[in-house]
Amino acid sequence: MHNAVTKILILSGTAAFLIALPHALSFSQQEILVFLTINVLLVASYRLLTLTGEWSLGHVVIMGVGAYASALLTKRLGIYVPVSIVLGAVSAAMIALVLSVPLFRMKGFYFLIGSFAAGEIIRLLWKRFRDPFGGPKGIKKIDPMPDFDIGIYAFDFFEPVSYYYFALVVVGISLWVMWRIERSPVGLTFHAVHWQDTLAEASGVNVRAYRTLAFVLASGFAGLSGALLAHYIGTINPNSFDVEMMVFVLTWTIVGGTATFYGPILGCVVLTIFNEIVLREAGFEQMRPLIYGLILILSVLFMPKGLESLVQRAFPRRLVKRQVTTETAAEEPRQA
Repeated sequence: MHNAVTKILILSGTAAFLIALPHALSFSQQEILVFLTINVLLVASYRLLTLTGEWSLGHVVIMGVGAYASALLTKRLGIYVPVSIVLGAVSAAMIALVLSVPLFRMKGFYFLIGSFAAGEIIRLLWKRFRDPFGGPKGIKKIDPMPDFDIGIYAFDFFEPVSYYYFALVVVGISLWVMWRIERSPVGLTFHAVHWQDTLAEASGVNVRAYRTLAFVLASGFAGLSGALLAHYIGTINPNSFDVEMMVFVLTWTIVGGTATFYGPILGCVVLTIFNEIVLREAGFEQMRPLIYGLILILSVLFMPKGLESLVQRAFPRRLVKRQVTTETAAEEPRQA
């Protein structure tokens, strides 16, 4: 009972903080908050993929697939924007399903390189074909979310605060779904495939099918983040989803840590705040890739378990819970 009340209070306090947060920020900071919210979904979806032990260099391009699909559905077919956002996520998942056929003939380093090659092929197609992708200049004047009034609040989605609330709801629901997936039997099998793939396969688990499922689910959520981005900024181009952005996602994930659900999210939030408060104010924003690379190296050398390890030291009970969950996942094939 006490734990339940504590969780409710923590969730209520977090919700109140997130609702009030944009009103304490300047206009430019509110825009950064919108991008941060979308990036949280992107990095959380990337961790979902890594649960099976595979790391991709094409995840940001898959995000772009969702962005391009949603933009084209609204501009060419006139589909209602909220529906096109969902269809953008579905399109990204379908492309991932197609790519999984050749990619999951490979493992480890070869999968990493294969995913990079597949992503670059997709980006080159966007650049090559002006119709329908707009070529190097991309797609402009993407339809925004339609305004609506719920009585107590009028949503004008040209304003960052309104779009932040919309993105916050979408991202919040998505995070909850991913959290539930990880703690379901499917999620435990993902862990087992990662740590004991040979044993899992010997126990009757279709390892390739589960890796494909993780890839498709992660890509769907990445496509959703891309669709949210497209309808906020109103323009996208192939360079928006290049390898530099992928490096940022990798840095957020590794610096935050991947042993817990919140690790990559923590990395994304901390490094975004670091970028805005330290790098931008000091005039070093143009050097961000170099500085992020240095941060990544230092993190691997001196804090290999990521920022989440600091949280685990402060709250050791959560560490024990995490260890039990991981051990349960590793034992799952034995019980099959």
